[in-house]
Amino acid sequence: MRIGIVVDSACDLPLEYLQQHNIVILPITVRIGEAVLADHRDEQATLSFLHAHVAERGHEAETTPFTVNQIRDLFLGQLVIDYDHVFCMTITRTRSPIHENAMQASFAILNDYKPVRQAAGHNSPFALRVIDTQNLFAAQGVTAVEAVRMREAGASVQQIRVRLEELANNTHGYMIPRDLYYLRARARTKGDRSVGLLSAALGSALDIKPVLYGHAGNTEPVAKIKGFDNAVEQMFKFAGGRVIAGLMTPTLCLSYGGELSEMRALPGYQRLRDICENNKVEVFESVMSLTGMVNVGKGAVVVAFAGPPAPFKAA
Repeated sequence: MRIGIVVDSACDLPLEYLQQHNIVILPITVRIGEAVLADHRDEQATLSFLHAHVAERGHEAETTPFTVNQIRDLFLGQLVIDYDHVFCMTITRTRSPIHENAMQASFAILNDYKPVRQAAGHNSPFALRVIDTQNLFAAQGVTAVEAVRMREAGASVQQIRVRLEELANNTHGYMIPRDLYYLRARARTKGDRSVGLLSAALGSALDIKPVLYGHAGNTEPVAKIKGFDNAVEQMFKFAGGRVIAGLMTPTLCLSYGGELSEMRALPGYQRLRDICENNKVEVFESVMSLTGMVNVGKGAVVVAFAGPPAPFKAA
């Protein structure tokens, strides 16, 4: 059984990893004024676009996920030939229409694939499963890495499906935004009133940073900590504690809205890496997707893993 893996470009994993394991990307297109870039997880292109456009006008950006027809065409033109079963893992449906688009496309794909496969010499059936990761950015990477690991271990389609759905319910993402004014401006552009002017002004004036928590399709603040570096250090320390306590998969994902060298210089980073190494947990680091950066601003830090629920505690 040839098993394919598809993610959207908001999934924060290194491009080399995606290419090495033949993970297919559903690109999300970002438009800021006249500037347009289809996000294919090219870190240099993302950073160039960041420096040229996102810093000043990113909150005005329009993001366009693959349409139903584009997803259908991708599958019928390539994936139904290359694979027998495909797992398509999307950003949480509470934040993007791409999951719904993939679900709608799946009906057309399953209706229309037979002549395409037969023309390529495949007479066996094709199957597709769309999975809502229920999370964002680096947290999407956790399920994708597990899908690769299980596929390489020879797991069955049923085993992989059950495991990915279990992980989607138990993946935890934590983010520290750097610029609350940007976050508020972006939220207002999208009609999201979750970041009020008063909280943004207070946060910036007092240098208070929220710890935003993503889980089961929800995103909410779980702590407020003074100072960006201090907040990131506390988040990294909490993540290290979860690694020591035991994760559901040996995977921790990090993403950063800028050059990775900046993230690696943040306090608590090296300690977290050492804890992961000592506990045989693999760390995946990537520049945040362009989609992520236009939504939360440059300089944001995300850490994600799968495991039992635990309340966030700052030391």
